[in-house]
Amino acid sequence: MSSQYNLTSNEKNALLALEKLKDASPGELADKAEMKMETAMQAAFLLEEKGLVQVEETVTGIFELTKEGEKYADEGLPERQIINAVSKPVSMDELKEKFNPAVVGIATGWLRRKGWASIDKGMIVPTGNCDTGPDEQVLALFAGEKKTLEELGADLSVIGDLIKRKLVSKSEEKERKITITPKGKDLVAEGITVEEELAQISSELLKTGDWRNRKFRPYNIHTTPRPIYGAKIHPYQRLIDQMRRIFLDMGFTEIKGEVVQSSFWNFDSLFQPQDHPAREMQDTFHLSSVSELPEEYKDNVCAAHENGGETGSTGWGGKWSEEIACRNVLRTHTTALTIKYLADNPEPPVKAFSIDRAYRRETIDPTHTPEFEQLEGVVMDRDMSFSNLLGCLSEFYHRMGFEDVRFRPGYFPYTEPSVEPEVYVDGLGWVELGGAGVFRKEVTHPLGIRYPVLAWGLGVSRLAMLKLGLKDLRQLYHSDIDWLRKSEVCQL
Repeated sequence: MSSQYNLTSNEKNALLALEKLKDASPGELADKAEMKMETAMQAAFLLEEKGLVQVEETVTGIFELTKEGEKYADEGLPERQIINAVSKPVSMDELKEKFNPAVVGIATGWLRRKGWASIDKGMIVPTGNCDTGPDEQVLALFAGEKKTLEELGADLSVIGDLIKRKLVSKSEEKERKITITPKGKDLVAEGITVEEELAQISSELLKTGDWRNRKFRPYNIHTTPRPIYGAKIHPYQRLIDQMRRIFLDMGFTEIKGEVVQSSFWNFDSLFQPQDHPAREMQDTFHLSSVSELPEEYKDNVCAAHENGGETGSTGWGGKWSEEIACRNVLRTHTTALTIKYLADNPEPPVKAFSIDRAYRRETIDPTHTPEFEQLEGVVMDRDMSFSNLLGCLSEFYHRMGFEDVRFRPGYFPYTEPSVEPEVYVDGLGWVELGGAGVFRKEVTHPLGIRYPVLAWGLGVSRLAMLKLGLKDLRQLYHSDIDWLRKSEVCQL
């Protein structure tokens, strides 16, 4: 019976050791069989395939506070620090003078989410309800030690929120138990002879002919070898490179710019009113720094906002504030780059694009993240028309592999007419992928641009999700080595 299993000497030694131990941890098996732990576990797995032993694995999640988590466990969460210091409505500027601006920025969203305060015209207004929450209770339970979920006794969603906030980290501890099976016991009872085995033949054995009297370790030629994965570019980066190549092949110039932009270039130059909801704290990352306004454009932009200037428009009315326009923000779109490029290059023809990251205060979920890639582009030339815009975008999506493309009317403060391009995807139907239009005169004329400008801002990550068949946007940024290895190398 023993010959039918074709056991190696390592397997035999492991089986004999287990027969005496009954069950063992990897370390106990290695000590008893007088092997390295790696060798012992390799033998155990081979014996398990033959039904002679059973390997049970238990995985336990271990949670511990990060450095930031330890700080907030001691000092209180940012929202707790703010609400404890606020008894009446207070402005954001006042809070930033009293607290670290980073703490204020983090606390704002959580104050609203927990219902402890509301935000009204830049004022924090306490609601009076700020009981200790489950997240604060969990932080207190750690007491500087590692804990399991059972020890914390907390809802997994609460732990998940703390992990997202990078206040708690999770690791896993694996425990294995190896047990001999009845078949294994029967085999040992029949008697097992351990012989020295050769894994490979040497030149000395060939010369002496001694190989004829030696026992060789058996090999299973039917065992599937471990797959080998070659190096490759990240799937998301491959798609970004493909998009970049399409526009370069169409004769466009790629442009780059700073992540930090003044409100003037991010909002005002695009004829976005200064009281627009997108400028509120919940949508934009506002910075404490400011920038100087471009002298050659600021008066014209001011006139366009207040009364339309020389554009024939009535403007937005009201008083345009240089102070608001000076404030720096993390760019909420890469249009801030293309409009400045146009201002610096007002003579046609201009064909430029940018694929870069933009930032908005978004709640993280399967379709939204606070930072994302955007594909921005402009074409400025004599006699450019709306149909040229639709043709350019159709060509791009066709080259990306989408056969059916259509456009729906849309609205944006800085383009007229405006459209939202859509592509048809089997199983999903029509999917919207961005916005496009012709820049309004209120945008171009104050900057000295006298020719039609076709403009678009397309969602890169959403397009990538469609091409890669993903359901969650966050998968594009995870280092899932298995997914990266198995992703196709060929162009999708």
